[in-house]
Amino acid sequence: MPTYTHLFSSPPPTRDFSALLSAARPFLRGELQTVDPDLPSLTSILCATGVGECYHRKGNVISHLFGVYRILKIWCAPDSVARCGLFHSSYSNSYAPLAIFDAGTSRDYVKSIIGEEAERLVYLFCVVHRHRLIFHDLLVHYTDSELVEHLSASETSVKEAKEKGVFDSSEPWRKKLQGIIPAEGIKVEHIKTGEDVIISRRVMALFLFMTVADFSDQFVDYEDKLFGNEDGRLEFLGDNSTAFWPGTGKPGLWMNQMSRIAALYSLLAREEEMYIEERKQKGGEDKEDGRDEEIELVLPPVFDYCTKLVDPNDQITARDLYWDAIFIKEWEKAEKLLVESCAKNPFVGEPHLVLAQVYLNGKRYEEAEREAEIGLRLLLEWGTSWDKRMTWEGWISWGRVMLGKAKERDWPTSAWGITNLGLVK
Repeated sequence: MPTYTHLFSSPPPTRDFSALLSAARPFLRGELQTVDPDLPSLTSILCATGVGECYHRKGNVISHLFGVYRILKIWCAPDSVARCGLFHSSYSNSYAPLAIFDAGTSRDYVKSIIGEEAERLVYLFCVVHRHRLIFHDLLVHYTDSELVEHLSASETSVKEAKEKGVFDSSEPWRKKLQGIIPAEGIKVEHIKTGEDVIISRRVMALFLFMTVADFSDQFVDYEDKLFGNEDGRLEFLGDNSTAFWPGTGKPGLWMNQMSRIAALYSLLAREEEMYIEERKQKGGEDKEDGRDEEIELVLPPVFDYCTKLVDPNDQITARDLYWDAIFIKEWEKAEKLLVESCAKNPFVGEPHLVLAQVYLNGKRYEEAEREAEIGLRLLLEWGTSWDKRMTWEGWISWGRVMLGKAKERDWPTSAWGITNLGLVK
């Protein structure tokens, strides 16, 4: 599976469409052993514990665990991180009380299954109050505008460091980040015992990275109703236990907060890169003990490689325009709604795919081809669907059918013709 460029080299190259599809194809075909030779046995071990019978907001626990794993692999996460994603609820965590294995007696067994480094990450992921740490201890320090400003400043800093060897730890973006998450890491409370747990800065970055994958795999409007997320900021201020599961299937309003988390991850990754490079240039050690510097921090392609924020009002408008469009009968009105939806939130693929079908119905093949490819690219980059009425695999297969027919300059005009679609070369 291809990897993204080192963070210090900017900007990361965009993978071409064929490369994205190649990375996704093993998941689409169920060829799990080509992703990781141990993956079939790992999923079998999980299934044998009964997680396929356990409720999860997405449906059942195994579908969520595998969904997070798939996202992480498509984002080119190291194997230890991806395996952590697959087993991330093993010892229960601050979001899920279900313990698949007993942390007091089964850690050695889990290590033997997924490896020592992956198990260590799983353990830390489970014993830290991740929600409080991320939403109350970290994100609360940044406004949206400040994150945008610091992303821009950090990009300049990386460029200056790379081209001129200039490092300035007193820059506002670095100084603030260092004050919140210093180079030596942070001390947090064990969620069960109350004992101190040291979380390195790179492990903290992984918590952010995995949280974006975790939320994107499962969040729909049901969670919005549970937590009163009417303003799209996902601050968990509401408490509505009477909301009916599974909701309407309408896409959830999670993208503003996840784009904020992705931005903070990007800042942490840049700060880590500069900290290590500056130390080396001063003749310091290649690695410092206790900082987990062997953990690779990769940039996922979402939110333009974690450099853009989604405005909370824009995501609401975009989502509602999309929802209106898919239930409207007049194609011309649907086109207008979808074009505006894509402009308001350019980071999701489904509106582009529905717009591609609008163009195919109108025999506007060139425009259909463009929208189908944009939509497919976004879905392939995410590794999960935004509109969860249909699976990620379903959206990908439908998008590929439309892209192929747009290139052939052909589209069925009968119901039987539509139902007979499906062959993808």
